[in-house]
Amino acid sequence: MDIGTFLNRTAISSKKPKPVAVDIPLLLAVVALCVFGLLMLYSASWDFSNYVYENPSYMFNKQVVWMILGAIIAFILARLDYHIWRKYAIFLMVITLILLVAVLINNEIRLGAVRTFFGGSVQPSELAKLTTIIYLSVWLYSKRESLHDIQLGLIPLGIILGIVGGLVLIQPDLSATVTLFLLGGLLFFLAGGELRQIVLFLILAVAAGWVVVQFSDTGRERIASYILALKNPLEAHFQVRLSLRAIILGKFFGVGLGNSSTKLGPLPVPPTDSIFAVVVEELGLLGAIGLVGLYGILLWRGIKIAKEAPDSLGSVLAAGCTFWIAMEAFINMGVMVSLFPIAGNALPFISAGGSNLISSLAAIGILFNISRKSGASAPEAEERRSYGATVDLRRRNGRRSVSRPRRTASRQR
Repeated sequence: MDIGTFLNRTAISSKKPKPVAVDIPLLLAVVALCVFGLLMLYSASWDFSNYVYENPSYMFNKQVVWMILGAIIAFILARLDYHIWRKYAIFLMVITLILLVAVLINNEIRLGAVRTFFGGSVQPSELAKLTTIIYLSVWLYSKRESLHDIQLGLIPLGIILGIVGGLVLIQPDLSATVTLFLLGGLLFFLAGGELRQIVLFLILAVAAGWVVVQFSDTGRERIASYILALKNPLEAHFQVRLSLRAIILGKFFGVGLGNSSTKLGPLPVPPTDSIFAVVVEELGLLGAIGLVGLYGILLWRGIKIAKEAPDSLGSVLAAGCTFWIAMEAFINMGVMVSLFPIAGNALPFISAGGSNLISSLAAIGILFNISRKSGASAPEAEERRSYGATVDLRRRNGRRSVSRPRRTASRQR
């Protein structure tokens, strides 16, 4: 072999792309949340499971099964190029709509609502949240050149959210409906929707929300209870009062793991909606700070992945998955301390429930895949510069953080 051949082979081998490492902080945060969730779920559910199912480990065992299944799905999605959703987003949305209709036809009533299949194990509205993120990310990406046109941007967005949100609201699941519209507005904002359209969307959303509340007994009750709580915490909803009692008992270091007294009777559904109150009572303010810190790490890494995504599709999709999980956590914890009206949002990775857990882990798998694809090629980088999000998550080259669709790189200098 002559020296020229050797140098050529060396040059070629040096150009081979290096394998992209897993986002370790995100992985550690998710693993910690899952382990912490199983620990707290067992503590919060053993008495409830024993009373309802005559087996103290029933809910814990089911959660382990769901977590294993969710981890497998997350692993598969982490290896599956996220651009594939451009091909299958419509199919996924159709399946979700069929499930939302089927759950109404099935008419399995639990706690006064029709939301689940198989004894409460499967809840399509949780899948609808992730499906909405994926579908809207793909749809907004495909319409990125015409989002400024209200007839091609805001109106179709409202129709999409109206169909999905309407089917969820009929169940009724008011909190999931609100979450869907919040996610839709956020994604439209990130994808490049103009400010006037976003303001119009917010006005219409508030007006629609007011109408829904006026015709919903549950909505009126929750809003009235929330307003009373703002004036006097002693008049808050009984679930909030019991949650605040548990938090006060926990003080800074907590009463000890497994020693919560509130979960043994008065606190409603401690393994699901109210599990944050059990966390604070048993582990104290210190445990709550640690849990919030884990969600903070997840939010930090998710935003970083969105900023470094190779194209605007990856950026909006990563931001949507990240903000969805963070929003669910923030709302759940906020309800327990009377910051928000009563809502049925689960605490991601902590609350009992297979649908939310699997959907959350699936979103994490998509995040890992976008992270692995970071390091855009020249065409992808140019595409992103031309069709940047309204809030440019990358902020590269000292450019302004606010841009508009179809703005070229030459005009940004």
